[in-house]
Amino acid sequence: MVEVKNVSKSYGGQIVVDQVSLQIAKRSITSFIGPNGAGKSTLLSMMSRLIKKDGGEIWIEGQEIGKWNDGELAKTISILKQSNHINIRLTVKDLVGFGRFPYSQGKLTKEDRKYIDEAIDYMELGDMQHKYLDQLSGGQRQRAFISMVIAQDTEYILLDEPLNNLDMKHSVQIMKVLRRMVSDLGKTIVLVLHDINFASCYSDYIVALKDGKVVREGPTEEIIQTPVLQQIYDMFIPIETIGGNKIAVYFS
Repeated sequence: MVEVKNVSKSYGGQIVVDQVSLQIAKRSITSFIGPNGAGKSTLLSMMSRLIKKDGGEIWIEGQEIGKWNDGELAKTISILKQSNHINIRLTVKDLVGFGRFPYSQGKLTKEDRKYIDEAIDYMELGDMQHKYLDQLSGGQRQRAFISMVIAQDTEYILLDEPLNNLDMKHSVQIMKVLRRMVSDLGKTIVLVLHDINFASCYSDYIVALKDGKVVREGPTEEIIQTPVLQQIYDMFIPIETIGGNKIAVYFS
């Protein structure tokens, strides 16, 4: 379990995350939603120790995050940030192989290669695994980076706007893959999502942030309701039930 206790972060005197406390249930998909500037991405980065918190505690599997060994933490929790820049020319397969670094330290074993091939298959990248990243579209690159995180084989997977640059087909594909990773592999996945309908259709639990604070949290069916969404987004959002899913009609 991941427990966040009274965590705060400020930049230049401005509070970005303000005394946030929450728990992430294991073997589930939790989505962070909320308007721009709500603190979602900053909170996610602190949960992986990618950036340092100013105050509070983050506990992973009963140990405060500051006490984790770097190598062991990288085998337990992985994160994909919204913007990814690599300065060297890599093929898709080379990039996915980086996900095995916490285990192989750069010397890939037969087992490492099995994880790499499986991750490439998950994202349906087999036909382009030997292409260089700069030869791919933005959506193809995004799928390659997600494949790298899958190859890392951590129990906890944190994804910041993983649907960026993706068309509808591949957005749905990725959400279905994540859902399968929870049910088949027992992963615990935390996402930052802007599209509340993807959060509605694929999440078990939703945490809504606004102005650096958690304003609402709960099972998906409790959050995807007009009064709750109005509190979060300051706009009236009707809800329709389609195919058993609650769909927010925010474009009307």
